Formats: sequence, structure tokens, C-alpha cells
Amino acid sequence: MTENGETVNGDPTVRAFMDTQAMEWTASPSGTVWRKRVHLVGAPESGQVTSIVRYQPESSFPAHDHPEGEEILVLEGVFSDEHGDWPAGTYLLNPEGFRHAPFSQQGCLLFVKLRQFPGPDREHHVIDTRDREWQPTQRKGVWQKSLYRQAGYSDTTRLERWEAESTAGTISHEQGAEFFVLDGEFEDDEGVYPAGTWLRIPAGGMHSPGTSRGCRLYIKQGGVPYLRSVQR
Repeated sequence: MTENGETVNGDPTVRAFMDTQAMEWTASPSGTVWRKRVHLVGAPESGQVTSIVRYQPESSFPAHDHPEGEEILVLEGVFSDEHGDWPAGTYLLNPEGFRHAPFSQQGCLLFVKLRQFPGPDREHHVIDTRDREWQPTQRKGVWQKSLYRQAGYSDTTRLERWEAESTAGTISHEQGAEFFVLDGEFEDDEGVYPAGTWLRIPAGGMHSPGTSRGCRLYIKQGGVPYLRSVQR
């Protein structure tokens, strides 16, 4: 705990993972929007947070700003606000100064990161990832779709698709990395991570990732320097 509220995986210097499929939903103040928090530092409704968010059908959230930005990957359904309707597969980066009143008519499931994108010149991104072709990487059996990269900021975001029996050798993450398993099973030296698992590797951390069955991943690299720290 901190003076401002609950802490979940608040020490970015240690490795952390959460199986969101095994977690219980907790209600938001709206009563129709539910969360599973895998990372939280600060007050429950205004802290720095990474979570799975579920909007019930015909649900909404009051208009609000986004200090230090917001990132959303729509996993299921259609997420909406006054700026448009965003179906499954949509990636959004809403920078500082962005304001909206989100809702969902049919319901939706989201992967959301809040207050982790400081900088007044961050670019606003809206990407339908279904329209992007998978691009080969230097690793056999691994393909990617780049989502966010901007000069002056260390964080980059992409999707990766790993074919069955793919491996990548030992990888060092100089500025840390986060993974969210979208489908299939991801694995490394310390475990096997099914769909719905969130994994964070600290700055300077190393692992040897691979997959037996194949998988699709959300990957953020270089975002750890922007995390607040509540060390043990």
C-alpha cells in the first residue's frame, strides 16, 4: 500500500506476471465498467495503471482527461467515444490533453495502460491492426506489426505472431519490456504463459522466449523508465 492507495506490482525493478484469466473482476465507479488490474501505483482512480477492462453492453464512462496519456488495444467487441467506433483489433494512443467520454453499445474488452506516456508532443494514433500486413523479423517464424514509435521517446509498441516451435535465443531488455499474450501460449526460462497473461521484464532483464504451440503477443519495449516505483 501507499499513502495514495493500493499498489499492484509497483516495483518495476523486479519481474512480474499475472494470469488475468484467473483474476476476479472489480467494479469501476460507473457500475457498468469492470477491471482487472495487473499494475497499479497511486490512487485507485487516478494512479498509473495497466489493466484489462470490460464494458457491459449499453455502458458508458463520464468524460475525462488523460494526464500522461492512455493506450488501448481493443480485444473484443466495439469500443466507442465521440470521436468514433473502434472494433476489435484497433490500437489507440491518446496523448496528454486528449479528452473523451467512452462508451460501448454492444460491450467490449480492452487492454489499457494509463499515465505511462508523458510528453506534450506525443502523437495521437488510431490504427486498425487488421489492415496491416505481418512483416518478417530477423527471427525465423516470428512476424510483427509495428504500432508506435516516436523520436524522443524510449517506448515502442508492436504485435508479434510466433509460429509453433519458434525460439529467439537469449534476449536482453535494456529498458525493460512488457508482454500480453493475446492467444496461444508463450514461454521462457521461468514458465509457460497462456492467453490472457501479462508479463513484465525489468530494465536489464534477460530471458530466452519461445513457443511450442504458437502465439500472438502485444509487446511494449522501453516503457519501464516511465513507470513510477514503489520498491519493496
